[in-house]
Amino acid sequence: MEENNRKQSVTVILPVLLTFFVMSFCDLVGIGVDYAKADFNLSNTMAQLIPSAVFIWFFFFSVPVGVLQDRIGKKNMVNIGMLITAAGLLLPFVAYTYPTLLAGFVLIGIGNTIMQVSANPLMLDVVRPERRSSYLSFSQFIKAIGSMVAPYVAAFFAARFGDWKLAFLSFGIVSLISVLWLYFIPVTEVRSDEKRATFMSALGLLKIPYVVMMVLGIFFVVGIDVGVNSVSGQFLMEKLGMDAQPAKEARSLYFFGKMLGTFAAAFLLARIKPGKFLLFSSLATLVTILAFIFSPSVLFAQVLMFLIGISAAAIFPLIFSITVSKHQKYSNEISGLMIMAVSGGAVIPPLIGYLTDSISVTAGMFVLVACAVYLIILSVPARNKSLPDQA
Repeated sequence: MEENNRKQSVTVILPVLLTFFVMSFCDLVGIGVDYAKADFNLSNTMAQLIPSAVFIWFFFFSVPVGVLQDRIGKKNMVNIGMLITAAGLLLPFVAYTYPTLLAGFVLIGIGNTIMQVSANPLMLDVVRPERRSSYLSFSQFIKAIGSMVAPYVAAFFAARFGDWKLAFLSFGIVSLISVLWLYFIPVTEVRSDEKRATFMSALGLLKIPYVVMMVLGIFFVVGIDVGVNSVSGQFLMEKLGMDAQPAKEARSLYFFGKMLGTFAAAFLLARIKPGKFLLFSSLATLVTILAFIFSPSVLFAQVLMFLIGISAAAIFPLIFSITVSKHQKYSNEISGLMIMAVSGGAVIPPLIGYLTDSISVTAGMFVLVACAVYLIILSVPARNKSLPDQA
């Protein structure tokens, strides 16, 4: 009883929850694209390298971080991630050039990769087993708050002080405060005796077509998430003539939709089977993206930004949970592959940027349509429980 009370202590849970707020700072990438494109007169292709600088590290570092975490502990790993994130946030504030901005987002991406791998299992260690699902859902709510407020924080500093980069400074300070808070809080971590995933054991699962399809699903849904974040502002300005600042802030509607969609899914999944819910979510995502592309007005487009967020909110956890449930004995390996697939956020935006430069911003947006079509195709085998577990 005493141990359970300690685990549930607010003084232990709060600093862990704050790490999820810090995790959201990678979503400054959307604002970074808009401001960098204007400040440095970048092409769309060059501007969309910024999301790549953030998300490519998920491919390289996810499994190694998991291995190192087993040796030095989850709390230490999370703090390392937040320190690297703080360095990435402060660098562009100290020296603002395109190379330093890109380098800053590289550090933010590396730090975010570490936090994504380590923060969720750390949260599981500090709460009672029967409360884990609710706290993990709440942690995503905290993360969504950070993603939602970032555009407004940058806009506030730009309007009040003429320097949007003060947002980097403020978020960097929050990161350092979070490091210090978590460092001085004692956390008893749960150690697992199970064999941890390695590159070889994880890559061996790619012989199973079902696993390959599901991993690609993560790749494309993250591509949609980052693509909407980084390209929507430009689309609203060029296609609908929206003023720059409101267009930059409009992406908060997407994150607000994601926040509400996550909570709605938690209740709906108690009554709807995951496979059916994945199909419904994928269809809704495709329809709302197409409607957004052909929006007749700014207001209609803003409503659709919100609806895209709701539609796509549950796809990532659905794909993850469906795959792990089907291959439970490979859960560690699948987790590594799924997190590596977050690198889709590094590939899809540059492709959108290239098509935007070559053809038009509307053509670039159709990359998101292709991603959504794949998710619909994916939902068919995801509902098929008779597929074999072995290749």
